[in-house]
Formats: sequence, structure tokens, C-alpha cells
Amino acid sequence: MAAVVGTWAFSMAAVEKARRLLEIQTTSQQSTSQGHSQTERIQDDPELENDKETGCFVVGRGGFPNKAGVVQCDAAIMEGLPGRFGAVAALPGVGTPLTVAQMVMDKSEHNMLVGEGAVAFAKEQGFRIEDNSDMMTEASLAAYEEFLQSLKSPPKNHDTLGLIVLDEMENITVGVSTSGAPFKDPGRVGDSPLPGCGLYADNRARAAAATGDGDKIMCFCPSFHVVQLMKQGLSPGDACQSVIQDICHRVGNKDIFEIGLIALNMKGEVGAASTVPFPYTFWAQGMETVEQRQSCPYVHLD
Repeated sequence: MAAVVGTWAFSMAAVEKARRLLEIQTTSQQSTSQGHSQTERIQDDPELENDKETGCFVVGRGGFPNKAGVVQCDAAIMEGLPGRFGAVAALPGVGTPLTVAQMVMDKSEHNMLVGEGAVAFAKEQGFRIEDNSDMMTEASLAAYEEFLQSLKSPPKNHDTLGLIVLDEMENITVGVSTSGAPFKDPGRVGDSPLPGCGLYADNRARAAAATGDGDKIMCFCPSFHVVQLMKQGLSPGDACQSVIQDICHRVGNKDIFEIGLIALNMKGEVGAASTVPFPYTFWAQGMETVEQRQSCPYVHLD
């Protein structure tokens, strides 16, 4: 059962591309007989990461810069097979950070590289490190100039592009990409590239991804928690809802923060839960088109 799920409505293009590639792979004996499926190369749509129009969703090129005016991106990829993980953080000058994260997984002896180390590795792998001006858009530059004038951050925007792909060989991979919190401190890293926080995958239970306020999310390891609950027999929807409920009960209404969770299991069943209105996109084998679905916010009554 092949299936794809993505965070937020803007993931529609990435889910659609993944769907098309999965359908091609189902007809290729060579691709499906390999140890790792082609899904590891399509988890996040590089075109979507590299599209300046997507920057307004805090993803890749065109994303909001940090306080020093530099666009620094975080990205990670994790397969359901044990030990298959790669991540980059605080990476400047690359419009497709998830592709670099995948190269870390495939080529590096380490699992995560950050800052200057990530830049050096990207150069070694043939990536061109672009000028920061090429990573900006008129909109992100204007927002940064407004920030400098007011010295006040705007209301936080916590979008992250997360994609979970399950192929017919029951291999699963999850990928996440973000330019991080707008006008963050240089070097700040959120939950997205941290295993168990922004993403987690296990071929025995499938995978989950998170989006929202990364500084808060990383304190709860929600993606790992969701996968563990699925291993215990909960459906993806019930697992996500249980984790959101647990977080809400622990922090209380006054301190609740923005978080959305998506999950996918071995049956191609999808689930989501959130503390804010949370649209996500989904496709499974047998569906004619990619669907947009909606998670309603969980309300905790003290």
C-alpha cells in the first residue's frame, strides 16, 4: 500500500509529485527490488523547497532570515530502517537543504552537520553555496527591514514542510524542511532536524512528523511518542490525538503552543492532530487525486 501525507495545504505539490513517482516505481521491478526504495530521493520536493514563493511558509529559499539577515535552513530525513538518518541545521546558501541532509545520511560518517560544517560538506558533495541575497525575496527582505526598524518580531509563523512516504515494499521515509523561526538568533535550531522531535520513522510502526513552535516541540519528542503509540496498536489518528492531549494536559491552556502532527502506518492509514487549525494533504494507492484534509484544534478543559 503506497501512501503520502504532507503538512499544511502548501504541501499539495510535493505530495502530488511523490504520488506520481511512486506510481512509476510500482511498475519497475528493478526499483522495488533494491534495498532502499526510491522514496528516499523524493521525500521533500526540492522544487518546492527551492521555490521563492514557498518562502512565506518558512521553507527554503525565500524564507525569513535570522536576526543577522541570513537565511539559515534546517532539514532532516529518516528511513524506517534502523540507523538511516541524516540532518543539517543552520545551513546557509542552499535552496534544497533536504537534499544535503540526504547526502549526510548516505555519504557521511555522521548523522547531523550544522553551520560551517554543513556548508563544507555540501561543497564537497558538489552543492553551490549561493549568496544570501539569492536566498532572499523582496517580501522577506522587506519583512527583515521592518524587523530592524521596530526591533520587534512579528507574530511567529511556524510552518514546516513535512512529508511521509510509504512505498509498496513497505519501506517508509519521512523528510522535513524549514528556514526556521523568522528573525531567530543566528545558529538557532528548532525541532525539525532532531530525530524523535520533528520526525521519526520505524518500519515496524511507520512514521510521524511535527510542525509548529520548534522551541517548545523539542521538549516533548512528539514524533517518537506517536510512533511508539502506533507500535502499541493505536491508529495514526488516535496516536496523534493522544500525544496532543498529553502535551495540553501537561502545559495547561495558558501555555499551550502551536503544534501539528501527522502520522502514517503500514496500512496506509493517516492521522493528524493539532492545537491550531491544521490542513494537511494525503494520497493513498487507489485514490484518484491528492486530498486536502483538516485537523480541528484540540481543546483542553482545565
